[in-house]
Amino acid sequence: MSIRNFLFVAFWVLNTGCASDLFLDSNGNIPDNEKISQIKLGQDKAEVRDILGSPSAVTALSDDHWIYMSSTIKRVAFMKPNEVNRKLLALTFENGKLVKIDERSLEDGNKITIDTDTTPTASHEQGFFRKYFGGVGSYMPFGGNSKNEGL
Repeated sequence: MSIRNFLFVAFWVLNTGCASDLFLDSNGNIPDNEKISQIKLGQDKAEVRDILGSPSAVTALSDDHWIYMSSTIKRVAFMKPNEVNRKLLALTFENGKLVKIDERSLEDGNKITIDTDTTPTASHEQGFFRKYFGGVGSYMPFGGNSKNEGL
């Protein structure tokens, strides 16, 4: 067998072996463009839900931000998955009325920047003395409380 024939057979085996390992995974529930065109600013949440259905996500801090999204991921054999399509519809409500409609696609995803600011938590931070000396006098090795009982 010549090298040329060997390379042809090897190429053919690799292509036919991996050809069936192509998968397109679709995730999400974004409504079609006809339904999206039916929503107008000023509609209330019930009207929007009747037209578009339930959102993919509602933000955790308030139920005034609805997100509808879908994406298509292409997977080929053992190679890294690749997102080939993404659609996002973000709706903002104020006082129960729709005030903002924002549509995004895969190309818009590169414009999003990650905010590195941190949000302070509700916990308190102890100072040096409270941290290291705050428990002085509160340790009772034999139970009881800090009052002198029976004396």
